[in-house]
Formats: sequence, structure tokens, C-alpha cells
Amino acid sequence: FIKSREWGLIVLDEVHVVPAYMFRTVVDTVATHCKLGLTATLVREDNKIDDLNFLIGPKLYEANWIELQKQNFIATVSCAEVWCPMTAEFYQNYLKDTSKRRRPYYTMNPNKFLCCRYLIQYHEGRGDKIIVFSDDILSLKWYAMELNKPYIYGPTAQNERMAILNKFQNSPNWNCIFISKVGDTSIDLPGANVIIQISSHFGARRQEAQRLGRILRAKPRSDSHFNAFFYTLVSRDTQEMFYARKRQKFLVDQGYSFRVITELGDLKFIDYSKDDPEFSELARKALIAVKDNNHVEEEEKLDDPDSIVSTDTTNTRVIRRQVQMETLTGAENRRY
Repeated sequence: FIKSREWGLIVLDEVHVVPAYMFRTVVDTVATHCKLGLTATLVREDNKIDDLNFLIGPKLYEANWIELQKQNFIATVSCAEVWCPMTAEFYQNYLKDTSKRRRPYYTMNPNKFLCCRYLIQYHEGRGDKIIVFSDDILSLKWYAMELNKPYIYGPTAQNERMAILNKFQNSPNWNCIFISKVGDTSIDLPGANVIIQISSHFGARRQEAQRLGRILRAKPRSDSHFNAFFYTLVSRDTQEMFYARKRQKFLVDQGYSFRVITELGDLKFIDYSKDDPEFSELARKALIAVKDNNHVEEEEKLDDPDSIVSTDTTNTRVIRRQVQMETLTGAENRRY
């Protein structure tokens, strides 16, 4: 039916995805006199964003986020980058390991956990609603379980997701949830006013803007100038600092500024509190979790007969296997 007639107008929301191969087929197969694209994040990490000029047309209008903020159409957000020093043991392991396996050390950094806990306690005391984002599933689950908070990620059942989101939105006792990148888009939580990022998808600028968008709904004025808060927790002297700078470029172009925080109130970092048994136990548990995760990943890689890429470095080859599309998208055995 859609292909069989000629349409007057086609409206494409989230138009920045159109240059991708699967999405641009829609533009090619649907006959229409006029195309209108809408997006809040006109940015891609590849070089295909310019393809929109011939797929849809030239950009006609762009609203500046800071101007919308001044006119109270969106929330007034304070953006901050919190620098978390690496503990000595974690940093030693970070430097010794290969680049592909360094990520868990800076996401599971015990000082980052202390910063996250401090910010959650501070904002819960104010009555704020907090979303903690983590792309790294190990840190997502570990932080959430240590802090006794609910979490949502890919395998979470749909009914469980809706129950958690509903309680977060409506219950005064549910003020903090942890969520993976499945929450970057398509969730509506107008009450949320604090974002804390503990792990992100490398240097993705669009993801940074999308996550900020979770708290941009217009909100009542507060006693201070800001009524929403966006924190990115970064482990110092690691690759994460480079990625954080790259991710912020789109928001900086919109007029936002990120202040750097090196101290949080009276919070003491682990390296300066070695005699505290609570901190020592926390660091020990975090390091065990990282090493156990690396060991499991290595075993799975060696034991998986369907591995897409051979682990034999002397004779590298690609192994093809037939799978369903739902398996590739992560939606296997799931109903929406």
C-alpha cells in the first residue's frame, strides 16, 4: 500500500539515521512530492551526515538549545565533568592490560563509584529524580547492586522495564534508576532532572546529546539558576578523558559549557584513606569483579564454536554463520 501510491508529504523523525543503508531504502522506495526531516541531534560519527542534502534536502532551520533554554521551553541544565582519580592498584592493571581490556578498569574505578554514590545521596536528599547511565554492563549491574538500586538493560523483560519506569516516575520512594544505552532514546521520564554517566559509548557526540535530552523537559523554576544537572564521571589519566572531550563537542557547539569538578564536598578518595576498612573492601570487591569478568570473557571467546572471528592469530580468517535478524539486533525471543 505504501509503495503503490504517490504521497504528498513524508515526515521523517530522527532524520539523522536516514543515511544508514537500511533506513535510506525508505526514502528510495516511497514516492513523495515533499520530504521533511526532524531531529534534535544533527550529527553522526561517520561522514554520511552530508548525504541528507540529497536524500532529504538542505537544512532550513535550526533552533539553538541555549536560546530555547532562555525562553523556558527546555530545562536550564548545569553540565559538569567530575574527575575521579584512579586507585593505584586499578591504574597498575590498566597500564599493564591491552587497550581492548582496559575499559573495565576505568569504569569500575572505586573512586568513580564513591563519586557516583555521593552524587546520588546528595540529589536524593534534595528530592531529585536521578538516572544513572552506563554502557558497560559489568559496571551497570555492580554499581546498582552495591547501591541497592533497580537497573534496566537489554535482557530486562518488557513488563519489568515498565514496572521500574512507572515506579520511578510516580513513587516518591523510587528516586534513582540505573539504565544501559537502551534508555538513550524512546523513554519518556519528564520528572527526571539529574543524569549521571559512569560509562559511555567511546566518543559518540550524539549519545551525549540524547542523554542530555532525557532531562530537558521544561521544569518548574528552582531556588538556584539551574533546575537540571548533567554529570559525566571520568577516570583521570585514562582513555576516558579523550572520549569525554570528543563527546562534548556537539553540546559545546550548542552553547553549553562543562565545568570540571575535582573535589566533591567532604568526599575522601580511596588512595588517601588506605587505613579505612570500608574503602579497602570496596576496592578489593571491585577489582575481583573486573578480573572475573575478563576471565569469563576470555573463556567464552575460546569455547564459543560460533565465534565470528577466529582467535587463531597465525591464520586469521572469518567464519560465516547464519543467524536471524532478531539475534543481530539483540531482540531474540523478545516481544514488544
